[in-house]
Amino acid sequence: MQSKPFLHAIYDEWYGLIVDRLPNGKGRILELGAGGGFLAEYIPDLLTSELFPLSHVDRVIDARSLPFADRELRAIVMTNVFHHIPEVERFMSEARRCLRSGGRVVMIEPWNTGWSRFVHQRFHNEAMLPDAPDWSIPDKGPVSGANAALPWIVFERDSAETKERWPELHLTEVRPFMPFRYLASGGLSMRSLQPGWMFPVWRGAERLLGVEKKMAVFALIVVERE
Repeated sequence: MQSKPFLHAIYDEWYGLIVDRLPNGKGRILELGAGGGFLAEYIPDLLTSELFPLSHVDRVIDARSLPFADRELRAIVMTNVFHHIPEVERFMSEARRCLRSGGRVVMIEPWNTGWSRFVHQRFHNEAMLPDAPDWSIPDKGPVSGANAALPWIVFERDSAETKERWPELHLTEVRPFMPFRYLASGGLSMRSLQPGWMFPVWRGAERLLGVEKKMAVFALIVVERE
């Protein structure tokens, strides 16, 4: 990512949003799907994890079975991970169990809009299925299965069901944003399409056009345990 300064600036912004929403107090902070990211540079003593062993990641952890005691965690954080979790209901139950009172799940995830569906259909290899009848996604091995619409399904379309199933977990913030910048960056798999110095120009253009919510490709989502 260091070779893509525009993309690096996107992750800088994402990590800043996550850090700003971490609750104070005691308890460990777990990152799911740490992968090639660098959130540990922002959060001291962050416990990083992945589904498979990596030399720079602390633990191998499956989001569906968290190896922590009840109410042990202060926060669970992730970027572009939730929509890959098979049986996401199990993760939600584990988050409820492991988070202390006032603990939070803070994530940056894809978001369903007309524009984001177009982007995924034309430029992305992940499925975006907002009309999926349930929350299941194919489990084809580590990170290969996905439904990019899953965060929107769980926290928007089926929000009443989510609230009924996990009444202790309160959705405190959904902020759709970033309609163009990630696409302009080329993402992780494509070559960089913009130099780093263009990042504030693109950010200003998104805000000036006033389409961040209507054409959002991503959303910041915060869930807090009572």
